[in-house]
Amino acid sequence: MVLLAGALLSCNKVRRDPGRVYMPDMMYSRAYETYSGTEALEAKKINYNGRPVPGTVARGDLFPYTLPNDSAGYARSATVKNPLPPLNAKDRPEAARLYAIHCGICHGDKLDGMGPLFKGGEGPFTAAPKNLLGDDMRKLPDGTMFHSMTYGKGQMGSYASQLTSKQRWMIVHYLREMQQASAATAPAGTDTTGGAN
Repeated sequence: MVLLAGALLSCNKVRRDPGRVYMPDMMYSRAYETYSGTEALEAKKINYNGRPVPGTVARGDLFPYTLPNDSAGYARSATVKNPLPPLNAKDRPEAARLYAIHCGICHGDKLDGMGPLFKGGEGPFTAAPKNLLGDDMRKLPDGTMFHSMTYGKGQMGSYASQLTSKQRWMIVHYLREMQQASAATAPAGTDTTGGAN
């Protein structure tokens, strides 16, 4: 009976102290503020620049694109295949929206190179953007289109920081669909290049 009373009395206290900590740096880690400067770390000779480790792939992103931004990488991009399936009813509006935001400003809603920034030479751009309905663009491999969006081509800059690799591949699918639709509606013998380069 005495043992039972002693056991019950010893269990009534809530223990807040875990006792001895085997690894105090794991138990009581030092908090770092996300947007604070790195001066305190540099003073302790700790190198931290806040960038991801090279080769890191973002969650949900596709495989990393490793071809270099040079003439050899551009030539080899022709062998890269689009890893995404054709656009479905859910992805098509998103691809059209991405094109309108990032590409249509120069290449136009109709892919003819007559976007608001060119307007047939009346806009701020003096050189015509590429006509994406031209025969040369219809023959351009999907991988080369993706390479051009990733690194930029001519006057067009890189879109790798604005669009994920999945979004860029979705735009490639969208461009192919639009090219096929325009070829189906163009009368036979009509020049589909539009004269713009």
